[in-house]
Amino acid sequence: MKIINKFYPHALAIFGFVLVSLIYFYPVLQGKQIFQSDIVQYTGMAKEQNDFRATNDVEPYWTNSAFGGMPTYQLGAKYSHDYIGALDDALRFLPRPADYLFLYFLGFYALLLVLKIDPLKAFFGALAFGFSTYLIVILGVGHNAKAHAIGYMPLVVAGFILVFQKKYVLGGLITLFATALEINANHFQMTYYLLIFLLILSGYFIYKHIKDKEYKTLLYSFGVLAVAGIFALGANATNLLATSEYTNFSIRGKSELTFNPDGTKNQTTSSMSKDYITEYSYGVMESFNLIAPRLFGGSNNEKVGKDSHMFEFMIGQGVPEDQATDFVSGMPTYWGDQPIVAAPAYIGIVVFFLAVMALFLDQRKIKYVFLAGAFVSLLLSWGKNFPLLTDFFIEYIPLYDKFRAVSSIQVVLEMCFPVLAIMGLQAYFKSDKNAQWKSLYETTILSLGILLILFLSKSMFSFSGGTDAYFQESYGPDFVNALKEDRMSLFSADLLRSVFFIILVAGVLWMSLKERFAQNTAIVIVGLLMVSDLFFVAKNYVSGKDFVSKFQVEAPFQESPSDAEILKDTSNYRVFEVGDIMGARASYFHKSIGGYSAVRPRRMQQLLDYQIVKNNIEVLNMLNVKYLIQKDKEGKEFPVANPDANGNAWFVSQVKQVNSPDAEMKALDKLDSKNTVVINTKEFQVKNTAFAKDSAATISVVTYKPNYINYTATNKNEGFAVFSEAYYGKGWNAYIDDKKVDHLRVDYLLRGLPIPAGKHKIEFKFEPQVVKTGSMITLISAVGILLLLIGGIYYEKKKISKNVD
Repeated sequence: MKIINKFYPHALAIFGFVLVSLIYFYPVLQGKQIFQSDIVQYTGMAKEQNDFRATNDVEPYWTNSAFGGMPTYQLGAKYSHDYIGALDDALRFLPRPADYLFLYFLGFYALLLVLKIDPLKAFFGALAFGFSTYLIVILGVGHNAKAHAIGYMPLVVAGFILVFQKKYVLGGLITLFATALEINANHFQMTYYLLIFLLILSGYFIYKHIKDKEYKTLLYSFGVLAVAGIFALGANATNLLATSEYTNFSIRGKSELTFNPDGTKNQTTSSMSKDYITEYSYGVMESFNLIAPRLFGGSNNEKVGKDSHMFEFMIGQGVPEDQATDFVSGMPTYWGDQPIVAAPAYIGIVVFFLAVMALFLDQRKIKYVFLAGAFVSLLLSWGKNFPLLTDFFIEYIPLYDKFRAVSSIQVVLEMCFPVLAIMGLQAYFKSDKNAQWKSLYETTILSLGILLILFLSKSMFSFSGGTDAYFQESYGPDFVNALKEDRMSLFSADLLRSVFFIILVAGVLWMSLKERFAQNTAIVIVGLLMVSDLFFVAKNYVSGKDFVSKFQVEAPFQESPSDAEILKDTSNYRVFEVGDIMGARASYFHKSIGGYSAVRPRRMQQLLDYQIVKNNIEVLNMLNVKYLIQKDKEGKEFPVANPDANGNAWFVSQVKQVNSPDAEMKALDKLDSKNTVVINTKEFQVKNTAFAKDSAATISVVTYKPNYINYTATNKNEGFAVFSEAYYGKGWNAYIDDKKVDHLRVDYLLRGLPIPAGKHKIEFKFEPQVVKTGSMITLISAVGILLLLIGGIYYEKKKISKNVD
C-alpha cells in the first residue's frame, strides 16, 4: 500500500501528460499528421534512401538524389545495435508530435522531483516548460531533432544533480541513459548548449564541495559522470564517429579556398562565416518578448483581424471585405532584428513573476545556477548584437563556430526560468506569512515596474521592420503606416495582457496568504493561470489547423508535367531545378544537384556559389546535369534538355595539374571537361598527364544504386576516366576487375581513375569503415550498460534490504 501511495501521484501526473499532449494535438486521434515545412524537405531528401531500404532491407548510407551525392549520416540513417534508439521509441509512444510534447513534460517533471518539488507543483511546472512558445513552434515547423534533444535536456540535468548530491548509483544511471538519449536525438547544437549549462552547474558543485572540503566525494562524482559519459558516447558511437568524419566534408568544415565568389579575399577563420553564424541574432530589446509575446510584432505571419488598422486600410482601398479578412490573417508585423520569426520566444509572464519570487524567497543557492544559465544563454542569443562575447566564443571556444542561429541557445533560458518559477512557488508556500507578504510585494512591484517602463518607453521605438522598404515600394507609405499602427497596438495590448496576469496571480497568492484559499486550491489556480497564459499564445502559432491527411505528409510533392517529361528518360543523370536549388522537391523525383540540408557538402555548395550561379555550363556538364527545370515569365514551369551533359563517365586526354584548392576552382572557369581533367597534386598524384583518347573507347553503367555503381570500360589504350560522382574518400572504394585500387578527386569534386588498356569491370562500393567500427563500439557499450544497470539495481536492492533490517 505504501508503494502504491508513493507512486500514485507520479502515475497520475504521467497520465495527465499523455492526456494534455493528445488534447493539444487532438487531430492525431483522427489519423491526421501535422504539416511541418522542414519535414517536407526531409521527406524529399530522404526518399531515395528510404525507398532503397524498404526494397533491399539494407541501409545505403549514401544518397545520389541531393547535392550530387552525399552520406546519409544526417538524413536519418539507421545503424546496427541502436538499442538506445529502441528505448527512445518506447518513451515516445504517442503519435507525432504529441510524443515530443510528452517528452518535454516527462523530462522536466523528473528534474523538478530531483529538486524536491512536490508532484502537484512539478506537474504544472512541466506543463509550463512544455508550452513555452518556442518549444511548441519548433514542432509546428518540423525541427523534430531539436525538439527531441530539448526533451531530454532536463533529465540530463537531473542526473547530474543527483550525482553531485552523492546519489551515485541512481544519479549515474539516470545520467547515463539521459545522456545517451540526448545524443541519440541527433541535434548536436542543442546538446552543445546543454553542455554550456552543465559547465555552469558543475562549477557550482565544485565550489560547494571545495568549500566544504569534500574532495573525495567530488572525485567520486566526476568518476561516476565520466563513466556515464563514456558509455553514453559509446552507445551512440556509430552516429558520432560518422558525423565527425563527415563534418569536414560538409559546410560545417573550414573552407580551403582563400577567396570569395566575388574574388575578394576570404578572411573567415571559423568553419562558417560570422555573418552566417549570427544571421539569427536576438535583439537586445527584443528580449522583453519573453514576458510580453508580441512586443516586437509576434511573427512574420501574424493574424491581426478585423479590428486592425490594416483591415481599415484595405477596406479604404476598395478591397472586398472577404479578401481583406484573408489578407490580414497573415501580416508581417514582426519588426525585430532576425530575418524570419515564426513566433515570439515567450516563456510566460506568470513564469517570470514566480521566477523573480524565487530569487527573493528561495534559500537554496542552486537557484543562482539556473539564473546564471538563463543570463548566459540570453547574452549569447544576442549574437552580433553583443559582438564582444559572441566573437570570443566563435574564435576561442571549441566547436562554437560549427553552429548557426545563435538565438536558439535561449532553450537553456526556457529551461531555467520554469525551474526558478516552481522553486519560487514552492518557497512561497513554505514560508511564514511575513516572508510571503514581503516577497509578494517586492515581486509584484518589480514585475509591474518593468512593464510600466516598457509602456512609457513606447514612443522611443520606431516600430519599423527590416522589410518595410519593400512594402513601401510595393504598396505605398500608407500601407506601411497601417502596419506600424498595428505593431503599436500589439505592443500595448500584450503589455496590458501581462499586467492582467500578474494582478491575477498576485491576487490569488494574496488571498491564499489571507487564508481565503486553501493552499492546494491556490496552487491549482496559479498553475492553471501559468499554463493557460502559455497555452493560448502557443495556440496562435501551432494548432489543429496545421494538421492534414496522412497522405499529404507522406507524399508532400506532386509530380509536375516537367517531372513526368524528364522521368521518361530512364538513364542515370542529374537535374538542376533553377528556381529551387536549396529545396528538396527535385530530390524527391530526381537525382538533383540541389537539396535542403544544414550540413550539405561543402565542395558542391562551392561549385554552386563559384561556378553555377555564374552560368558556367561546363560545370553542369561534368556533373551530368542532363535536364534543367526552369520557369517562364508567367511562372510556368518547363524542362530544358542539356545535350552536352558528359554522362556517367568519360575518358579524357589531358591532366591539368594544379597545386592548391584555389587553383582547382579557378581552373574550372574555363575548362573543356570532356577532354581535360583538373587534379590538385598537393593531395593526389598521377603518373601520366597525357593519354591517347580513342574515339571508340567507352565506359557504360551496368548497375547504378545509391551505394554501388558498376561500369564496363573498353579502351585499347591506357586511359584516365572521370566519373560524374562526388568523391568521398572515407567510404567509397574503387575496384578494377575485383581488385581494390586507389581513385582520386578531380575537377574539385568528382572521382577520377586511371584504367589499364583493355576491357574491364569497374566498381565503386560505398563501404564506410566508420560504420563498422562504430557498430562494434556500440555493441560493446550496450553490453556494458546492461551490466551497469543490473549491478545498480542489485546494489540499490541490497541497500534497501539492509536499511529494512
